[in-house]
Amino acid sequence: MTSAPPFITAKPSETNILEWHYVIQGPPDSPYEGGEYYGRLNFPSEYPYKPPSIRMMTPSGRFQVNTRLCLTMSDFHPNLWNPSWSVASILNGLLSFMVSDEGTTGSIKTTRNEKRVYAAKSHLWNVKHQAFKGNRIDLYSI
Repeated sequence: MTSAPPFITAKPSETNILEWHYVIQGPPDSPYEGGEYYGRLNFPSEYPYKPPSIRMMTPSGRFQVNTRLCLTMSDFHPNLWNPSWSVASILNGLLSFMVSDEGTTGSIKTTRNEKRVYAAKSHLWNVKHQAFKGNRIDLYSI
């Protein structure tokens, strides 16, 4: 990523350029504040002409864990995909959707308090799970 969006870091897998790993830091004044949310983007070989699948791996109270998310910029809606969208714009869109209350395939409904509990437990969850450990992202630089 050339221009890092706030609260988001991402990098490609060392073994597969079509698989990207990201961490979203919960923005201030949101129920996700203080949380670290790890996920994956899987790009098709036809990228940038076809969209990626988007998954959130860390429990957040917003998305089902390790489930494809149905978003405008995901592989659920190839007809809405714009080839000019970058990793940064995809992840900005994900963050924007995350802090909204809209529902979609792959999302769940929880209270603000439940989301805060998930945020408080997110770092510990990440360091305990192999998927995150094997793809650790420096949260302070890209």
